[in-house]
Amino acid sequence: MSGATRADGAAGTGGDRRCRAAVLGYPIGHSLSPVLHRAAYGELGLQGWSYGRFEVDEAALPGFLAELGPEWAGLSLTMPLKRSVIPLLDGVGDTAASVEAVNTVLFTPDGRRVGDNTDIPGIVAALRERGVRQVESAAILGAGATASSALAALARVCTGEVVVYVRSAARAAEMRQWGERLGIEVRTADWADAGRALHAPLVIATTPAGATDLLAASVPDRPGTLFDVLYDPWPTGLAARWSARGGAVVGGLDLLVHQAVLQVEQMTGLAPAPAGAMRAAGEKSLAARR
Repeated sequence: MSGATRADGAAGTGGDRRCRAAVLGYPIGHSLSPVLHRAAYGELGLQGWSYGRFEVDEAALPGFLAELGPEWAGLSLTMPLKRSVIPLLDGVGDTAASVEAVNTVLFTPDGRRVGDNTDIPGIVAALRERGVRQVESAAILGAGATASSALAALARVCTGEVVVYVRSAARAAEMRQWGERLGIEVRTADWADAGRALHAPLVIATTPAGATDLLAASVPDRPGTLFDVLYDPWPTGLAARWSARGGAVVGGLDLLVHQAVLQVEQMTGLAPAPAGAMRAAGEKSLAARR
């Protein structure tokens, strides 16, 4: 069992009845979560565990949750469910509450549904893995749910100002509010000036595929660190140019692995989760897609 040990408050092992988990979202066909979680189950010797994938939108989510039986240990959530799930839960952890975004639902032995957010510590862990522990300033490209999680992670990493580049005044106001709530200095700027963001020591791109392609030509000669949350297609045009210029690049697979590691540990009660095997499985799956 790779030296894994049982954690307090564990959801159960392969011999217990609660041994099902899945990722929900809409669309969901692209998700690598089943690959990562199943690789972890194999390394941990959890032969009775299964991890599925279900296409569920906001309207269908209440009914889906209502039909789950006692064999369920947890769920991973992607867009557009990270905020819409909150009213359906019995409790939300402090990390998830800080940005009103849940990417993990845990089912307790007494039947409660508890929400958590492993994206935030996952971002911090992915940065630390690449040697980024503290920066004096940072920039975020985009202002969606992932951007708010990135901002919460920067509250633990950045000692100075964070500039967020957005397309609308409403999103700008929302990100400033998150900054006040998280206790981090946030300044917003128009997306038309996003090329300036690339001079920050740490840039976190949270935008959809293709949104940053035009920025690749603006990468400076000596860039800092880029964290691009996408993993497919990879590398993005921005990430490829950044790497070619000698800058450090953290990718979406890094985030996906680190947040999934925490989910596996919470859902199974076994730690540490096998991050290396999970990453290898993810890389193999992505290579097959290409």
